[in-house]
Amino acid sequence: MKHVQQQLDQPERRVCRVLGQARSTQRYTAVPRDGDEALIRRMHELVRQHPRRGYRMICGMLRLDGWRVNVKRVYRLWKQEGFKVPVKQHKRRRLGHSENGILRRRAEHKDHVWCVDFIHDRDERGRPLKWLSVVDEYTRECVALEVERGMTAAGVANVLIDLFASRGVPKHIRSDNGGEFIAGTIRRLADLTGVENLYIAPGAPWENGFAESFHSRLRDELLNAEIFLDVLDAKAQARNWREEYNRRRPHSSLGYLPPAVYAATCAGASGDRKDGSRWDLLERGDAAPLPSQTHPSTPHEHQGRQAAACVTPAAGRMDRLS
Repeated sequence: MKHVQQQLDQPERRVCRVLGQARSTQRYTAVPRDGDEALIRRMHELVRQHPRRGYRMICGMLRLDGWRVNVKRVYRLWKQEGFKVPVKQHKRRRLGHSENGILRRRAEHKDHVWCVDFIHDRDERGRPLKWLSVVDEYTRECVALEVERGMTAAGVANVLIDLFASRGVPKHIRSDNGGEFIAGTIRRLADLTGVENLYIAPGAPWENGFAESFHSRLRDELLNAEIFLDVLDAKAQARNWREEYNRRRPHSSLGYLPPAVYAATCAGASGDRKDGSRWDLLERGDAAPLPSQTHPSTPHEHQGRQAAACVTPAAGRMDRLS
């Protein structure tokens, strides 16, 4: 419009009449939204708290806070403020061939398949920290996140027993072939509770992909971001991060809902799955350790066979395992 006025040397009124334009349209000045300033402040706060999360994750968190925003608006403000998440180069993984991999044995409902794995880190003084994670593959919930200086098969068994008592028994537990997971202690626990262990192929961590994906988030958002004074400090930070992850952190594969919110919409098909298993005996302490008759003997099997699995009636835990 301005160009036509200047080229023909005509007043605005006549040019608007000829071109069929309203004069008010030409004189309109855009007014910034009242909510943009407050929204931008909140985005800055979230980006400072979670520097590894992109605009879609920030949009999901804003919605959880009650903001009525869409992804396009958040993206516009994201670009306007110059927020960036460093792009990381990921190595290409080839498809595994194990029948127990995530592509061949998929979780079909809540508490159908749990995956367990270890990840390692160090505290401020360089002392080792060994983290055990248990994740529900269907709801993506972090069912447990434990950290110790070291953890044996007995420690893993105690964590699982506590989870069975508080949450119920899953149908399958997927893991790699680490000594803590293939030991006789874990196999006897599976026999007692009716759980089927899904051991992936050796040297194929991608077949336990949900655990690997969870550990990448854990490493990126907690282990690489925080300094742990000692194991007690690590335990406290693990509890806080797990609560944040389950209840506040949007998950892209769940429609940007936090895992706990998504899990609330799912009916667990297993629940307290005690029928067909010996979980009731395990709780009372009446079940004797079962020798493994279907697995070949290994050094870990021999070590587990020598250690008696003693379950106390009060706590329902394996207290004397080695």
